[in-house]
Amino acid sequence: MKLSKAYKRLALVAMPIVLLLMTGCTNNIIVLDPKGPIAEQQRDLMVISTILGSIVVVPVLIMTAVIIWRYRDREGRKAAYTPRWEHSTKLEIIWWGIPIIIILALGVITVKGTYALEPSKPLESEQKEITVQVTSLNWKWLFQYPEQGIATINELKIPNGVPVRFEITADSPMNSFWIPQLGGQMYAMSGMAMTLYLQADEEGEYWGSGANFTGRHFADMYFDVESMSQEEFDQWVDEIKATSPALTLDGYKKLVEPSTSQVLAFSSFPDQLFEMTVTKYATSHNHGLSTGKQDKPQGQQEEEEEPSMDHMGH
Repeated sequence: MKLSKAYKRLALVAMPIVLLLMTGCTNNIIVLDPKGPIAEQQRDLMVISTILGSIVVVPVLIMTAVIIWRYRDREGRKAAYTPRWEHSTKLEIIWWGIPIIIILALGVITVKGTYALEPSKPLESEQKEITVQVTSLNWKWLFQYPEQGIATINELKIPNGVPVRFEITADSPMNSFWIPQLGGQMYAMSGMAMTLYLQADEEGEYWGSGANFTGRHFADMYFDVESMSQEEFDQWVDEIKATSPALTLDGYKKLVEPSTSQVLAFSSFPDQLFEMTVTKYATSHNHGLSTGKQDKPQGQQEEEEEPSMDHMGH
């Protein structure tokens, strides 16, 4: 079969794309390889939006190339020349109707997806959620487990299939907490406590990182995430409690100083450390912050001394 020159040129353009897909390079795009319900819904939303957008974008790009090639100025051009043509009802309906339908469909899908993926919306699960308090430091991540009473640096371990309520703040320049295979990023900001629910449905190791540039060692602000069985998680907590040192207030002040760090673990941390970190910058932007007082009698709460930013220093 004899192909025209136009088909040959089109094949040359399409071949690298097909080879890219066939060689499996897309496996390295981890946002397209979700391991939890939030990331899976976000992946589906991206794919559907891309397909709907492609219904308009791809034909337009192809027709643009064809028109430029067909109607270029050359000797012996055979394309029809109709300078008095000005209107076609059929074409107007096609190139206005299809985009309007696609935009309406995208709007409905986006609104439903935005509501379903609201970051602070608890995940439906038969498992009781756990809370991890995340603090972005210069240039490291502090993870506090208030229910387990332990803390880690640059290492996050969570039980498989259990919703995790992340409470996120910063004791450093603004950053963004991101585990691509579990869900989208959430800003970490001084004086604010943001809430993000995520869940891992498969056991394994994932990559986490800061997604906002924060200075010289921003590239070192990554952390390991491991999803494990509940039994392994409980055993890990017990090992840290038995073998790791406690994180004191003076120790935290050293962590706040700009520096990189290896993986560390602490068997305990100062009471309400996360709340003190948030409120030392502001007292009114704690979005749903769990203060640790909710399960205590009211009289006992009033007797306890409130945390003060004066205790923290810089």
